[in-house]
Amino acid sequence: MNLKPISQQAIVITGATSGIGLTTARMAAKEGAKVVLVARNEQALQQLANEINANGGHAIYAVADVADLNALRAASEMTIAEFGGFDTWVNNAGGSIYGRVMDVPVEDLRRLFDTDFWGVVYGSRIAVEHLRNKGGALINLGSEVSDAPIPLQGIYAASKHAVKGFTESLRMELESDAVPVSITLIKPTATHTPFPENAKNYLPYEPKLPSPVYAPELVAEAILHCAEHPKREFFIGEMAKINSSMAINMPRLYEKMNETTIDTKQNSGKKAEANRPDGLYQTNSKLHERGSEERFVLENSIYQQAKIHPVAAGALIVGGGAALLAALSARKHKPSLDVAKKMVAAAVK
Repeated sequence: MNLKPISQQAIVITGATSGIGLTTARMAAKEGAKVVLVARNEQALQQLANEINANGGHAIYAVADVADLNALRAASEMTIAEFGGFDTWVNNAGGSIYGRVMDVPVEDLRRLFDTDFWGVVYGSRIAVEHLRNKGGALINLGSEVSDAPIPLQGIYAASKHAVKGFTESLRMELESDAVPVSITLIKPTATHTPFPENAKNYLPYEPKLPSPVYAPELVAEAILHCAEHPKREFFIGEMAKINSSMAINMPRLYEKMNETTIDTKQNSGKKAEANRPDGLYQTNSKLHERGSEERFVLENSIYQQAKIHPVAAGALIVGGGAALLAALSARKHKPSLDVAKKMVAAAVK
């Protein structure tokens, strides 16, 4: 399946006025893509579109709640009228609720699912309808919690599990019918965005993202990479892969670790603010890519660079292995030398 270079694409991005969506929109525009900004905050959308266009890019916007199928259809129709269609659709919009499942009102649980799951379903169906004949990419934002659920964000974890199941089922159906649409599930780990401050909170303390946190630019980079190169899934950051693998292969250990840190790992140490704004029912986006809390942020990921640039990564592995072989040969340490040879051979494969 051949996908166009980013510079030749029109890309629809939901949740474009905050965090990952905002970072992706700016990065895509900088690389020459026509971008279609979709979110609820019209003022922020207009400001962002003006910024991109003033910097030589090409952006239009559509005000839409992704839980509203008709509003998303209108955004698609506007894109077709303006750009003749789109090449990649990114289902990024979403939010969370912090609190024990039994403490969160059912109406809030349903509302989050409307956004985080049904918004993806609606966007995916609209994207596939348009791309079915011309080809292109559909990119859905999952999470490491698509595999590795966490306490205190139960409905968020459930929605990301649902997104994973839906995305994988849709992929199989389209591949069976030879529909030329690449479908990717992106699985970020904790990313330094306004995620906690936009989430509704039922905890006695203000929540925070667990350490370590990664830069949103890494997620944007992966999204645009997958818009050009068909990928089944893409983990963002080493911790995403580690947490997912642990939850799948050692589920009881993973659960026990989370149980023992249930009120520490996501605790900012600050008392919960009464009646603070959040993004569950109304927009709370403020054109902020990163969260307001000062954090140590991992700006790079060796794991990610190895996934995006496997040849270069392979060269590093082989080069390092060759150096190790030379050192062990000089020392005539046969058992270690044999192990090293196997490691280098596996890396070359």
